[in-house]
Amino acid sequence: MLETRLTEMLGIRHPIIQAGMGPFSNNNLCVASANAGALGLLSTSGLFNRELSPLIYEAFVKSGEASMDDDIAGVLETVLKRTYRLTKDRGGVFGVNTLVSTEVIPNATLVIDTAIKVVEENPEMRDHFKVIFTSAGDPVPWKEKIKGAGFHWLHVVPSVKGALRCKKAGVDCIVASGHEGGFHIAWEPVHSMVLLPSVVDALADSGIPVIGAGGFCDGRTLAAALALGADGVQMGTRFLATQESDFHQIWKEQVVLTEDRGTLVARGFVGPARWLKTPSSREHQKNTLQKAPGTYLDTPDDLSTVPVDLLIREREAIDAVCTGDREKALMAGGECAQRVEDLPAVQDLVDGLVDEATDIVKGLPRFAANP
Repeated sequence: MLETRLTEMLGIRHPIIQAGMGPFSNNNLCVASANAGALGLLSTSGLFNRELSPLIYEAFVKSGEASMDDDIAGVLETVLKRTYRLTKDRGGVFGVNTLVSTEVIPNATLVIDTAIKVVEENPEMRDHFKVIFTSAGDPVPWKEKIKGAGFHWLHVVPSVKGALRCKKAGVDCIVASGHEGGFHIAWEPVHSMVLLPSVVDALADSGIPVIGAGGFCDGRTLAAALALGADGVQMGTRFLATQESDFHQIWKEQVVLTEDRGTLVARGFVGPARWLKTPSSREHQKNTLQKAPGTYLDTPDDLSTVPVDLLIREREAIDAVCTGDREKALMAGGECAQRVEDLPAVQDLVDGLVDEATDIVKGLPRFAANP
C-alpha cells in the first residue's frame, strides 16, 4: 500500500484519481473506481448539453437511474445518491467534477449548490461524497462556497501560475495537468516531466499536495510521479479503457489499437484537444489548421469567427462516438494510449498498478550512493 497526503486527506486506499472526462457520462466508471480504492469522479458538463448533445444527456440520465422528466438538479441529485448507495458498503470515496470558467458559471453554481444540498439533507453521505473537483477557470471566487460546505476541494491547473492562484484560493489539493493528457489541453503546452516538479517546488512551503496528470497509466509512471514529489496521479485514458467504463466499445478498442505517436492535437470545442489518430481525426486536424489556426498559435478562438461547418462537424463527431459510428467519430485520448494494451476490470487495473509501483518504490534505495 502506498500512503500519501492524498490518501490521508480523502481516506482512499490508493493515491489515484479517476479523471472526470466530461462531457461524457461516467457514472458506472466512477462507482468502479471508488470501490477499487481510488477517488472516483462524476462528470457533470454533459448535463447542460441536452439540446446540443441529447445522446450524452440521455446516457447520463439512464446510467444514473434518473428520469428524463427531472430537471438538471433533480437528475444530479439522483446520480449522487445512486453513487453513494453503490459505494458505501465498500468504503468508496467519490466526488463531482465541474468546469468553473466564466461562460459556465451558472452551470457550476447549480452543480455545487446541488452537491451542498444533497449532503446537508443526507449527512451520512459525507463519509463517501467528499470532493468538489473544479477546472478551467479561476478558483478564487469559489472558496467560500466550497470550503464553507465542508468538501475537500481539488482544482486542475496547466501551469505554475495557476497553481499559485489555487494556493491563494485555499484549494486543498492541486492537479498539475501536463500536455500529454487527452481531450482538452492547455493553450500553452508544458509537459508533465517539467510541469509536475515545477508545481511541487512552487508549493513546497504550502503543505498542499500536488497530483500529476497527463501521461500516467501504470505502476512505473505512478512511481515516477511520487519520485517527482507528487502525492498521487490522475488517470483518464487508462480508466477509459476498462470493462466498467461507460464509453462506447469502439472508443475503448481504439485506445488499445493506438500505436507509437498515435495522437494528434486539433480543435476541441472550446480550445485545443488531443485526439486518437484515425482518418476522422486527421481530417479534423487539417480543417483546424485551415479554419481555426489559433489552436496551434496559443491564441484562443473567437467562437463567433469559427466557421459554422467546423462546429457542426465537431458536434456530429460527438454523436458518432455515442452511436458507435467509427467513420465519423472523434475519440479523445492521451499520449499514454500507445502503452495501453488491454481492457481490464477496474479493480484488477488498480491493484496491479499499485503493486507495481510499490515494488519500484521499495527498490529505489538500491540506487542511493554509498556514504
